[in-house]
Amino acid sequence: MKRVAAALGGFLLLGASAVMADQKIAVEQDNLMRAQGKSMYAIIGKMVKGDIPYEQKAVDDAIADLEQNVAKISTVFTPNPKEQVKDATYGSSQKIWENKKDFDSKIPPVQKAIADVKGKIKDIDGLKVAFKSINDRCSDCHETYRLKLK
Repeated sequence: MKRVAAALGGFLLLGASAVMADQKIAVEQDNLMRAQGKSMYAIIGKMVKGDIPYEQKAVDDAIADLEQNVAKISTVFTPNPKEQVKDATYGSSQKIWENKKDFDSKIPPVQKAIADVKGKIKDIDGLKVAFKSINDRCSDCHETYRLKLK
């Protein structure tokens, strides 16, 4: 009886460890996408809408952050956490891991859109063009691989 209880306890600990590991992976993926969302929408998007004033340094920093973070997508999304972040608004579709090659193919066009505008944005009109170009490439992936949870 003690052996059965010990074995069952071991399986429960293993299961809990796997769930915690999956949640850690899901949170890492979510944090990466949130960082990109901050640069894209909380900074660039708000400037484009006129919600915050145009500021060149903030634009340059946001573009640099996007460039750095987009390069991490394929690696960060290699493990499949098989669960969503608790209380998240958006999550990752299992389609990512069912068709990882297609998912990964969406990254270079985003990188190209960023590279095409980097260092060339000098005013709000240029920022509007850059925002649309980058956002359109982001949407190519989001339409297939992002889930609205709430």
